[in-house]
Amino acid sequence: MPQPTKHVVVKGERFRVHLSRDELRLRVAELGQQITRDYAGKKPIFIGVLNGAIMFMSDLLRAVDLDCEIDFIKLSSYGAEKVSSGNVTKLKGIDADLKDRHVIFVEDIVDTGLSMQFLMDLVQESNPASVAVATLLHKHEATRVPLTLDYVGYRIPNQFVIGYGLDWGQIGRNLPELYILDEPGKN
Repeated sequence: MPQPTKHVVVKGERFRVHLSRDELRLRVAELGQQITRDYAGKKPIFIGVLNGAIMFMSDLLRAVDLDCEIDFIKLSSYGAEKVSSGNVTKLKGIDADLKDRHVIFVEDIVDTGLSMQFLMDLVQESNPASVAVATLLHKHEATRVPLTLDYVGYRIPNQFVIGYGLDWGQIGRNLPELYILDEPGKN
């Protein structure tokens, strides 16, 4: 297995490791165990928010010991930028029937909360039995709308991150660690 790199350069900007692959693996396993307990006797449907949630969702599902289903939705609010545009666009819809289902949205990161609010409004039209949110990361300082996040891997500062599924203009998703934009003077 390749050793983690302490720093990477993407698009001319330097990023440093914020969370190692071991830290991510352990926390995702804890979240999977919690979901297993909370949904015992139920068959939830996990809906991954593409593209960023793919790594987290894959690992989370392996840590969940339940019968379950999966589906995906694709939204856009960043484009190739480092900050959300504030506009949420649905690029791919949910295929499954969610009526009377236990829905768990799986998101890589919640920052402004606008995408999650969009999803919550959208899913309510389907009359699910319940709706929960599992997010790997929450930038609580950036959140602009009231949200309930049921399963949160980590609260992080309001800084740009890449790796473990998160990208900058589609670059960096394949990094196995989570990297944060380096600030001058930091190690």
